[in-house]
Amino acid sequence: MTLKEKNKIYAMLPELRNLLLSVIAIILSLFVTAVIMLISGYHPVEAFRVLLEGAFGSKNSIATTLGKTTPLIFVGMACAYSNKGGLFNIGCEGQLYIGALAATYAALMMHGMPRTLVLAATFSSGMLAGGLVGGLNGFLKAKLNISEVLVAIMLNYILRFFTSYCAHGPLKDPASSVAQTVAIGDNYMLTKLVPKSQLTTALLIGILLAVILYFFFSKTRAGFNIRAVGENGTAAQASGIGMMGTVIMTMTVSGALAALTGITEVLGKTGKFVDGFSPGYGFTGIAVAVLGRNHPVGVLLSALLFGIMESGAMKMSYIAGVPTSMIKVMQGLVILFVATPKLVTSIMRKGENKWKI
Repeated sequence: MTLKEKNKIYAMLPELRNLLLSVIAIILSLFVTAVIMLISGYHPVEAFRVLLEGAFGSKNSIATTLGKTTPLIFVGMACAYSNKGGLFNIGCEGQLYIGALAATYAALMMHGMPRTLVLAATFSSGMLAGGLVGGLNGFLKAKLNISEVLVAIMLNYILRFFTSYCAHGPLKDPASSVAQTVAIGDNYMLTKLVPKSQLTTALLIGILLAVILYFFFSKTRAGFNIRAVGENGTAAQASGIGMMGTVIMTMTVSGALAALTGITEVLGKTGKFVDGFSPGYGFTGIAVAVLGRNHPVGVLLSALLFGIMESGAMKMSYIAGVPTSMIKVMQGLVILFVATPKLVTSIMRKGENKWKI
């Protein structure tokens, strides 16, 4: 074995370790969930069997599972992108809402124009809106050193109330009693991969995005700069990497990616902006990115796992009698076990530093 081959294997070891930790976290979460089910009087083996049947039991079930996976891919990639740069984008929820509203407004304003032109404008408008919000957060972090978490929490509230106001007020469909806009029209919807399902070409866009981000972070200088800043900002700055520009651009792109979640929900499912359309995608995306170890392929697999749990939850509830809230418990346990090794390492380091003093 040559030195180059050995170095390549050594470089892969951290990724293999992260993959192993994620697998162990999933196994442990399943075990603990099974114990909780037993204590609660349910049959865990039957519950898990029904859950998988609900997720993969038929063509429509698979389509539903992949349809629930799709938004988690986009928001997971958004969180992973910022995490790579050592930043925590907890503002994805607000960014996906403003992205959805901007995309809907653009489609309504361009109604009657060619489909390709309208789709290009809706994606551009939505991503621009989300990117501006993310960029503002990045600017405040880079320029004034204001915590991106605090800014994101405030922006989430502002954007959520603003979009809700628009859906209840100036953009509300006068013919509807629901807080929603007028429909953009079937001609501007994304193509369905399975008829009469919510599985659309948005899934293919998500997979393509994962491929692009993989090559971006592994093959480009800009991707290297983001990873360098995330791993050691002081060293990165000393090596000549512009910290301010990198931080702002990282949060801008992360916001634009989060907006894709809202855009594809409008173009692929609702066909209009509906107030409260997100069941908390922005926060679930954090969990997806953590479980996927911020790796594009890992995020794809993590999103699929969460999609399976969400899709099979209803069947597990009415056949096995297990409440759907048990799925949330399982998801929480996955993240707990993923985060535990980092927590243990942190405690050990603090102990070492204490003894050194």
